[in-house]
Parts: sequence; C-alpha cells; structure tokens
Amino acid sequence: MTLFLLRRIGHGILVLWLISLAVFGLFFVAPSNVAQTLAGRQATPETIAAIKSRLGLDLPVWKQYLNFVENALHGNLGFDYYHQVAVTTIIGQALPVTISLALGASVLWLLLGVFNGVISAVHPRSLADRGLTLFSLFFYSFPSFLLGLLLLYFLYFQLTLAGFKWFPAGGYSGITQGLGAWVQHLVLPWIALALLLAATYTRLTRGAMLDVLGEDYIRTARSKGIRERRVIVRHGLRSAMTPVVTQFGIDLGQLIGGVVVIETVFSLPGLGQTAVVAINQQDLPVIIGIVLFASAAVVIANILVDIAYAVLDPRVRLH
Repeated sequence: MTLFLLRRIGHGILVLWLISLAVFGLFFVAPSNVAQTLAGRQATPETIAAIKSRLGLDLPVWKQYLNFVENALHGNLGFDYYHQVAVTTIIGQALPVTISLALGASVLWLLLGVFNGVISAVHPRSLADRGLTLFSLFFYSFPSFLLGLLLLYFLYFQLTLAGFKWFPAGGYSGITQGLGAWVQHLVLPWIALALLLAATYTRLTRGAMLDVLGEDYIRTARSKGIRERRVIVRHGLRSAMTPVVTQFGIDLGQLIGGVVVIETVFSLPGLGQTAVVAINQQDLPVIIGIVLFASAAVVIANILVDIAYAVLDPRVRLH
C-alpha cells in the first residue's frame, strides 16, 4: 500500500511538472507583450524595458522557468503583474468561493444521481426508469450557461417581481457573514451544477447496479430471506459504487480547480473567474499558479479514489 501511494504521488509530481512546462511554454510561444500592455500605448521603449527588467521578462525563457520552479518549491508562485499581489494570496481569496460551490453542489448531485440510478435499476424498463432516463438526458445535454440564466430569470427575476426576494442576483457572501446568507447566494449555482452532473451519476449507478443485481451473491442473499432494502443498499449499492467514486473524484477535483461558466453567470469570484481575468490580462504568474493548483486537486482526488476502491469493493487489491 505504501509503495502504491509513493508511486502515485511520483506520477502526480511528474504530471504537475509537465503541465507547468506546457503552460509556461505556451505563453512565451504565443505572441504577447505584457510589458507593453502594462506600460500603455504611449510608453517609451525605455519604460517598457524598465518594466521587463522589474518583472524579470528580459531574462531567457529557461532562466525565467528555473526561477519560477525554485520559488514554487519554497511556496512562492510569484506576483500578479498588475497589482503586485502574491499569487498564493489571490488563490487563497478565490479558493473558499470555489470550494463552497463545488462541495455543496457535489452533495446534491451525488444524492440525486445515486438515488435516481438505484430506482432505475431496481425497476428496469418501467415508467419510472424511462422518466428518470429522460430527465438525465435532458439536463446532460443542457448548456450550463443557459441553465444558469434560466434559474436566474425564473427564481430571481420573476420571484422578485412577484415580491418574493428569496434569491440574490449573484455574488458571494462568506460563511463567516452568516450561514443563511452563504446558502442563499450559493443555492442557485448548486442547483445548476447538480442538475448538470447528476445525469452522469444516474446512468453510472443504473448500469453498475444492473450488473451487480444479476450476480450470484445477490441471489444468495435474497434466498436467505434478507430484506430487499438491505440487499440493494448493503450488498448491491456498495459494489456498484466503484465507477461512481471514480467519476466523483475526477469531477470534484476539476471543480475545485474552478467552474468558469457557472462562476461567471452567477458572478462568483472563484478560481474559474479569476483565471479568465488573468488570461485576458496575460497575467502569467496567476495563470500558472491556478493551473498548477487545479492539476494538484485532480491528482489528489485520483489518489483518494484509488484508496477508496479497497474500502468499497473487497475484490480490489492494491499492491
């Protein structure tokens, strides 16, 4: 088990290094002039040269990258070009928003998706199964930005016109400012993400449950007189959760790295929206910092998923 974890961590470090190389190289290959952008159109060559020197942009690309890696190993991801704020500070300010969005939505889509999948599997080809399948396909094919706008239109705009100010137009209120305000600002983004992603979990749970319910040990459990609910939950669902856990780890890791569309639609100042602003401004340290953080979240999520396999399915052995 220890050897497995060390091997997975080594692979994760290799992935992060390759991603940092790719992102760093991409922004130096692409035609851009950050110093010119910062100095303005009327800037003199001397001013542009001074800005390049201050930011270290006059150094060779390989030297800039080595400096970045050395600083990163000491916990320093550089500074925002425009405000000279540490990248770690920018990530730290945006991270609570994205984590609040991702964790709240993940609880909703996991409960909704697994429940719908179990119902569909227990009653295959029934009206309930067909209805839940249609429900899943409908939201799976729905554009995320359109779903967010529809929720804002009906649950914010129309309700506000009717005198029910239950939901805000957007923005974020930290949990330290009150649990009620925190939930109120995030409930619509949670619903939007949950409806979009629950469809995948419904199909995964249904397919896995249908396979498991046909196994010999399920028939044996039923023949012993064990209650049907216990057979489904204790024996069937536990074994069927392996693909669900795999997908959940990947999705949660990606969401913690930033939910660009949903954060933009609901004006949430999370990592996704911060990354969009940094890309538009060609703010390389912020972009690399967010990309590395998002990659680390996915790598860690995958390691946790591999560990969870052994807990959920005794047939899985890690060597």
